[in-house]
This record gives sequence, structure tokens and C-alpha cells, in this order.
Amino acid sequence: MNTMSEGAQRRPLILAACMLAMFMAAIEATIVSTAIPTIVADLGGFSLFGWVFGAYLLAQSVSIPIYGRLADLFGRKRVLFVGIAVFLVGSTLCGFATSMVALIGFRALQGLGAGAILPISSTIIGDIYAPAERAKLQGWLSSVWGIAAVLGPLLGALVVTRLNWSVIFWLNLPIGAAAVLALSVFFKEQKLERPHSIDFAGAALIVVAVGLLMLALLQARTLGWWTLLVLAVSGVGFVLLVAQEKVAAEPMLPLGLWRNRSILAGTLGSGAIGAAMMGCTAFLPVYVQGVMGQPVLVGGTALAVMTITWPIASTLGGRLMLRTSYRFNALLGGVLLLIGAVALPLVLSFGSILGVDAATAVMGAGLGLSSSTFMVSVQSAAIPRLRGIATASTVFARMAGSALGTAMLGAVLNLWLPASLAGDPVQILMDHTARAALAPAELAALAGAVNAALYLVFWAGALLAAGALAVAFLMPHGLKPGHATEGTATAG
Repeated sequence: MNTMSEGAQRRPLILAACMLAMFMAAIEATIVSTAIPTIVADLGGFSLFGWVFGAYLLAQSVSIPIYGRLADLFGRKRVLFVGIAVFLVGSTLCGFATSMVALIGFRALQGLGAGAILPISSTIIGDIYAPAERAKLQGWLSSVWGIAAVLGPLLGALVVTRLNWSVIFWLNLPIGAAAVLALSVFFKEQKLERPHSIDFAGAALIVVAVGLLMLALLQARTLGWWTLLVLAVSGVGFVLLVAQEKVAAEPMLPLGLWRNRSILAGTLGSGAIGAAMMGCTAFLPVYVQGVMGQPVLVGGTALAVMTITWPIASTLGGRLMLRTSYRFNALLGGVLLLIGAVALPLVLSFGSILGVDAATAVMGAGLGLSSSTFMVSVQSAAIPRLRGIATASTVFARMAGSALGTAMLGAVLNLWLPASLAGDPVQILMDHTARAALAPAELAALAGAVNAALYLVFWAGALLAAGALAVAFLMPHGLKPGHATEGTATAG
């Protein structure tokens, strides 16, 4: 399935189409987050609104590895088009939802389609560009997420104030249609020569094992002690999955792929940086707004700085890995991530907003270097007929790592908050009305308790960053894009 012979004139157009599809999936989370208060006010069901995001992420997570393998077996274009079609149908129905339950169901359908978009778009780019070229493209690909992070909230706010909230979902239709049209015209995929069998048992076990794992991570606070049972059943599912994949003719997850150190390190590294970055992205806005009493814009600016340095570092890192090695890049990215993560609680203790911006800038640079290195190394190591599942595994690992990091750091926060505090102290501090109703002494005591808990959360995030650096040492010595031993990792 090596399509690297694509015409030089068509490749930039295929790249643009893939980036358009990726942008559609990337902006979905940020634009919906902005509109959710308006949606809840219209549809009701406030107690269920968390599932608007949870159902989407859950469905996306379980489908990513399945789509990745199907793309290896039946072709990138065909499987990607199916995913985009499901995503657009779900988007259309979301706009017509008349209840929160219906919206959650349609968001799950959206997520089932979204699982194809990022991994297969990335795989197509990996197919048509050589390893050295892929390294140079990482800045462009990372910029998709940076633009989505900035444009999503602005566009969402504009839509809900000037139009109906349904439009935020329908905006996907022209974007998706343009991506499909461009790929239909410009991407000429080689025909597959032999029939393949689908590992239905493996796919079912992936849904059970991965689905329950993500459910436990995303809903740990709601499930309470039931989380342990859900994790246990998920663990049994993974054991059965391994047993099934050892005997399947064409396994959904070819286990031998991870005997290659580059792929193993890239997959574990993606999960590690996904967990490490949540200490900043999930909890920093809460600290800035709730503890420091700063406006939303201040917390948003700190995260925006990260979205700027991320693609810049990806661009520079792509060129650096051509001169050095994957291992050097991954270690440098891990060091920067750790420096930023350690600096964050230190500057917060001094109340320095500029210091916060500097810390998140360093973290963004580390994440940009690491993520691009892991993706390029994994795609370059796998043979073409396994590149889809290798890429999908890397994408899934980062998503699962983010969920795990959020769950772990959330547990640290909840355990450290005094049990004597009434209600949800974080929610009270973030709610302007509830915050204004507190007496100065009560506000100071509540902010102090949350400050102490979040301070520990940020140090726990630094430990996760140290773990990401440790994983970088798994990278083999001396490998870089274009190395003679690349493209040899098989399922055997």
C-alpha cells in the first residue's frame, strides 16, 4: 500500500485535504465547549451535559484502533470516507437534537466517525511522503491544532450570539465535503490485490476492553468504587484480546508490531506526554480563575501560548531530527516538558502571570518536539501495510494518556481537599455569583484550601512529565528519518 509515488503536484493538495479533515475533528471539541451553556439552557438536562463530551470521546477512543487496522486491510481512502460520512451524519443530527439524551446519542455517532479522521489522515500523509519529508511537515500538522484551539472558542461564541447553536455542528458539513472532494480527485490509491478477513472477535474485544477503560477514566468521579470493577472487567477484556490476536489470521491488533523499539517507545511516549500535559491544560485555568481570581482571558492566554510554541517546536524539531536522531529529539522534548512542568508550581507560588506564560511556553515546546518525534518514528518504522494501525495506536495512546492523566490528577485534587468543605469548592470559586456571595474570610479559606490541593496537583503533573522523559530513553540510539533499517517492523 505504498503510495509514495503520488505526483509531486498532487501531494500538496492531498496534504491540504488531510489537514482540512483533521481541522474539522480538532475544532469540534473547542467550539462545542463554548456553546455548551447555551445548549444546556435550551435543551435542559444539566446533570447529563458531561456526557456530551464523554460519549464523543468514548466512541472515538474505541473506534480509532479498529479504523486504523481496517485502513491497512481495505484501503485508506475507502475507510476514511466511511468515517467522515458517519461523522457528518452525526453532526447533522446533533443540530436537530431536541433533548440532551438525543444530543448525547448523536455525539456518540459523531465520535464513531471521528475515530477514523485523525489516524487515517495522518497515515495517508505518511504514505505519500518519505520519512525525511514527514519530519519537515510536522509544524504544518501541529498548526492545525493550534489554529483550532484559538479559532474554536471565537467561532463558537460568534455562532451562539448571532445564530442558533445548531450551526456549530452544521459548520462541519462544508469542511467535510471539501475534504472528501479533494481526496476523491487528487488521491489515487493503489488497488489491493487480495481479499482480507476481518477479525470480528478482536474488534469486539477492543470495544469492550478499551471502552470500559476509557469509561473508568472519564467517569471515575461519578462511578466511585465501581471504577475498580469496571477496570477489572476491562483488564479481563485485554487479556482475552491478547489471546485472540495470537490466533487470528489477520489480527485487529498485530501484537508483534510492538517488538520494534521505535514503535514501542513512540506509543508509550505518546501516552506519557498525553498524561503529562493535562496538569497544565485541565487544571491551570481552574487555578488562575478560581484561586488567583483572574479573568477567563488570563487563563486562556497561558494555554494559547502553549498552542503557539507547540507548532513552532514541531517545525524546528522536524529539521533537528534530520541532523541528530529520534532519541535526541525525544529526550530534548522530555527535558523541556519537565522544566516547564516544574516551573509551573514555582511561578504560581509567586503569583506571576508572566511566569505562568513562560512555563506553558516551555511545556508547549517540549510537547511539540516529543509528539512530532514519536509520530514520525512510528510511521517510519512500520511497513506500509501496518502503518495504519501503528499510526492509530499512537493517536489512541495520547488520547488514553490524556484521560489517565486527568483521572489521576483529579484524584489527587479530590483526596487533598478537606472533607469538611461543603459542596464543590472548585465549582463555587469558578461561579461568579456563588463566589461573590461568600464573606471575605470564607472566600480566603476556600481559596486557600483549593490552592493547596492544586499546588500538589501541579507537582504530580511534574512527576508525570518526568515519566515522559524516562520513556524517551527507550528510543533506539542513532535512528533518524531515512535510516536504512526503517520500514521493517512487521507483525511477526
